[in-house]
Order: sequence, then structure tokens, then C-alpha cells
Amino acid sequence: MTTANEPTFYYTIEKPSVEEFKDRGSRFIAFAYPIESVDDFKKLLQQLKKDHPKAVHHCFAYRLGTDGNNFRVSDDGEPSGTAGRPILGQIDSKSITNTAIIVVRYFGGTLLGVPGLINAYKTAATLALQVVPVVQKQVEVNYSIHFDYTQMNDVMMVMKQYNCTIISQEMQLFCHIKGGIAKSRLPEVLYRLKELQVEVEKIK
Repeated sequence: MTTANEPTFYYTIEKPSVEEFKDRGSRFIAFAYPIESVDDFKKLLQQLKKDHPKAVHHCFAYRLGTDGNNFRVSDDGEPSGTAGRPILGQIDSKSITNTAIIVVRYFGGTLLGVPGLINAYKTAATLALQVVPVVQKQVEVNYSIHFDYTQMNDVMMVMKQYNCTIISQEMQLFCHIKGGIAKSRLPEVLYRLKELQVEVEKIK
């Protein structure tokens, strides 16, 4: 059950984007991604480090969720406060969440100084966000749903009717779905599923 102070939707970017900013020989390549979890972010960062092994820094910031507390920043060897925080500032300036920005830097041989670095990382992040639309999405709560194969059509009909997200599914004699249910429709969906006498459990 939701309460009045719990958001039922959030804003994020529609799709990934990439933009480049150059300053005195250094290249700052900013990659912006919509993400759903820390694991999503870790995979993206790992892939970028493989794709850009000669880059001297892989600085980033991400924010997840709607309570404002789930975020992380990294300067990855740059002077403290010159990369991660400026990147996060651009995410927050758009009032978006479930978003990550990773800025890959190739050093050009000229020192930029603290103000120059702050401006470069801020500008690169800004450019990456400017080229991609912001969209509204429903806050979802993940549930595990167990049911008999004979109930599959009824369960799937409820999931489709309320635009629930199917995270994973196993359809055998005994079926199992991991799904995301929009907070705004949660009481209705849970009521409908319990009417079908299926086992529904919140995933913590």
C-alpha cells in the first residue's frame, strides 16, 4: 500500500547518449544511461573500461530511486570534487533519477587546474543530457508470483491489463514470474492476483 508521501512516478532519460567535449587537448567523452540498479551501472562501467583502456580517468555519478539517498560519485584519481560531484549536479539539475553518467577522459598534456576540470566534467555531462529526452516512468515494486500452469492465462491477463513489467518468467508445470508492479496500481493488482489464489510475495 502506498502513502501520500511516497512518489508513484519519477523522471529519467529515455535512452543512452554519448557526447564529447574537448579542452586544451584533453578529450572528455560523456556516456549517459538510464539504469535500474547498481548492478546495471557496474556492468556499464566495466564495459567502458574495456572499450577505453587507454583513458586516464573513468569518472562517474549515478542516482537511483526516489528518496534522494541512493547515489554515488567518483573522481577516479582526479582532484577531489572536480569530477563526480559536477557530474551529479547535472543529473540533479534535470530532477531525474535512475540515471548514470560516466565521463571518460583522455589526457591531452595540458593541466586544466581545479576550475578547468570542474567545468570540463560539468560541460561533458550537460552535453550528454541535452541530446536525450526526459521521460516519466512509474515507480514499480517487484513481486514474485507463483501459480499453476492452468492459471497462466489469467495471471498474464492481469499483468498485461495493468502494464506490469515482466522481469523473468519460468513457465512449466508450476510457473514463476518476477514482475514489477506500478505503485499507483499496487492495491488493485494485488487484489486481482489474490482473487486468483496465486502466491504473491514482495521481493526485498
